[in-house]
Amino acid sequence: MNRVLGIRRHPLKSAAAEHVSEAVLTTRGLDGDRTWTCLDADGTIGSAKQPKLWSRLLDVTAEYVPAQGDKESQVLVSVPGLATAPAGSPEADAAVSDWLGRPVQLTRRAPKQLRRHHWWPDEPGMIPEWAADAEPGGEAVMDLRRNDTGLFFDFGALHLVTTGALDRLSAEHGSEVDPTRFRPNLVLDLPDDPQPGQRVTIGDEVTVQVLVPTPRCVIPSLAHGRAQADRTLLKTLAAHHRIDVPDFGRATCFGFYADILTPGTVRSGDPVRIEH
Repeated sequence: MNRVLGIRRHPLKSAAAEHVSEAVLTTRGLDGDRTWTCLDADGTIGSAKQPKLWSRLLDVTAEYVPAQGDKESQVLVSVPGLATAPAGSPEADAAVSDWLGRPVQLTRRAPKQLRRHHWWPDEPGMIPEWAADAEPGGEAVMDLRRNDTGLFFDFGALHLVTTGALDRLSAEHGSEVDPTRFRPNLVLDLPDDPQPGQRVTIGDEVTVQVLVPTPRCVIPSLAHGRAQADRTLLKTLAAHHRIDVPDFGRATCFGFYADILTPGTVRSGDPVRIEH
């Protein structure tokens, strides 16, 4: 039976994933996902897509604690070797700033203009057609697409990968590829990725609709906990997963974004079905 194998949320953008057995899925995405970000001194938000600045953020953990009674929801942030502190507190700001080596502020209020630093990989095929002016190995400060959620998504509210695609990528790469490298919200036990426009039902409540394949950046090649840094993975992705993205052009992609049509609770082990 096709089913949900993993549920992961990222309460602090570009920090390590929080693995959970169930989560509420709203039209805004997983409850608690990407609700906080690091605001840098230059007004940009933190993203490991510029690893020189932000790769150490991947070792920071963040736990989402839902609202209960008269207590508001909160995110608890932990830097390796230091005590946990709630996001928004001076203690959390200081801990993350010390870990990164420069002053940052954790915020859940989006700046009027969302911008982030981006590093373009120098592996051939890793720059999408819509960034034709980008220089391999170069850096850019990019304006982000605004959304009406107030959250810190790069594009879609829900990101998914399938076991079938992961198995094929592992065979192409010559070693097992950890799904953590792609920072998905859901890992689905399906033989193939569904196509844009197809609907996927999850459990008894949830229906999502595929938007587009997910363009990849440098992040899959970085160290993620036990998954060590592997720059050769970008070469494998570019060689086997450069495709035409509808309405955008060619890009190296893995996984897919989806919109949430019917909200509900998703649980590990829930049955999954693609509607044809």
